[in-house]
Amino acid sequence: MTDITYHSVFQKEFQDFVDLKRALGFEYNAEAAALKRIDTFFNQNELIEKNISKDLCDSWCRKKSYESVNNQSHRISTMRVFCKYLVDLGIHAYVPPKGITKKSPKYEAHIYSDDELKRFFAEVDKSQSVPSECPYRGIVMPVFFRILYTSGMRVSELRLLTLGDINLEDEYIIVKNAKNHKERIVPLHSQLIERCRIIQAEIHADSSNDEYFFMIRPGQAMSLVNVYRNFRRYLEHAGIPHTGHGPRVHDFRHTYCVNLLRKWVDEKKDLMAYLPYMRTMLGHEGFEETAYYLKLTTERFPYIKNELKKSFPDLIKEVVFNEYEFY
Repeated sequence: MTDITYHSVFQKEFQDFVDLKRALGFEYNAEAAALKRIDTFFNQNELIEKNISKDLCDSWCRKKSYESVNNQSHRISTMRVFCKYLVDLGIHAYVPPKGITKKSPKYEAHIYSDDELKRFFAEVDKSQSVPSECPYRGIVMPVFFRILYTSGMRVSELRLLTLGDINLEDEYIIVKNAKNHKERIVPLHSQLIERCRIIQAEIHADSSNDEYFFMIRPGQAMSLVNVYRNFRRYLEHAGIPHTGHGPRVHDFRHTYCVNLLRKWVDEKKDLMAYLPYMRTMLGHEGFEETAYYLKLTTERFPYIKNELKKSFPDLIKEVVFNEYEFY
């Protein structure tokens, strides 16, 4: 748990709010750090009364020259949530309205073709370890990216996986570091079991159950930067163009879902029965997130649109989906 100290006139309210969220089961570490930035802003503006005016709030919400629209939106959202909390306490606070920022253009998910996947994994398999910097890269990366694609897991769910989270006997993974703070069980592809056993034998002979399975070195988990740099190198060597916006690592999750739906349709499965399985396995909160993949599938494979319409006649139209999923 991150230990953050607040110093503004709202010192007590900030701490009470964080404590409340954590008591409700949220980790609230990143959010606590975001509140600290608001706390610093209040001090810089010499706020001495427990009163947040519209002018002060507008000053915080104003876009900075160096930040993205998404960052600005997150800053405003943090202020909005805190101000609503203050209002509930009976403290005067101007609550910034929604719609201040313009939405960024929606990212179009990249669905890797079968040929792209073949070329990508051919390059991953060429990974070489560097004893002084990344002693396990050669053995870890080919398995890491294959599980990422064949499980639909989010990147950080997989990179933070520990030895105790993977059951090679019964061929499943327990996802604990999940979005929405919910655990779930994900099947492990049978063809990857032996590869996982090799990792376990070669680099985890003396490891405890809380050691990271895909560690860079003992006690150190694979970082997002490490994953991304390797990913970009594999893309380049595989001849898969990167536009500056994508393909992304997260697109393996999209590709997995689309290909799974395509497989079910081709096998004449009852999607009404199978989609709840997908929702649970992916860790989705609501059906809307899963429905997004129905739309992606029809766009990528128009020939199955009629089959999907039989089960979901009103769904393959416009699906609103929040692309903000942590890595």
